[in-house]
Amino acid sequence: MTIKVAITDDHPIVANGLKKILDDFESINVVAVYATGNDMLKQIGTSLPDVMLLDMNLPDLEGPDLARQLLKKLPSIKIIVLTSSDVTVQVKKMLQIGCQGYLLKDSDDKTIVQAIETVYNGGQFLSPIIQQQLVNDMFKSKNQKQNTLLTRREKEVLQLITQEFTNQEIADKLFISLHTVDNHRSSLLQKLDAKNTAGLVKKAIENGLVE
Repeated sequence: MTIKVAITDDHPIVANGLKKILDDFESINVVAVYATGNDMLKQIGTSLPDVMLLDMNLPDLEGPDLARQLLKKLPSIKIIVLTSSDVTVQVKKMLQIGCQGYLLKDSDDKTIVQAIETVYNGGQFLSPIIQQQLVNDMFKSKNQKQNTLLTRREKEVLQLITQEFTNQEIADKLFISLHTVDNHRSSLLQKLDAKNTAGLVKKAIENGLVE
């Protein structure tokens, strides 16, 4: 089955380059090329593409607004965002709106075709670089969340635990009771989802919770 693809990009070199690449694949048919968001919205009903390669930064309409309007007109269309930017905030926003793919404009031919075929068949596709940044951002957010969940005293106790101080030594150093140290240790095990001291130290280092 031939996949009908439309391209919306205000840079002729990019748009024509993409069309030339895709014309070499029998399974893909470029049915339209648009230079502006407004032109695309006005004329999209005549081409009815399966997949839209959409420039994130058009001169007349912002990417998120354009994506919403396009999906309202053609709910079944699959949108792959084209951009030279890999800002994770933008990526998340466009994916939340309903876009199925996110490609950097310097992606190679194979990656572009793979992205089109993937979203056409119901999947999602992200450029490898973007995918890695989203993973990094996810872990960063997780670390920040865990860090804010710990109280100041828990952080102090955790730091001393990783330095191999005993409970009694921690109590003496922080001028608190042994019972209080035990309570902090139990709380840390629960918050960091660790089973023992070794696991606690490992989670603390992995999540950057200690110096």
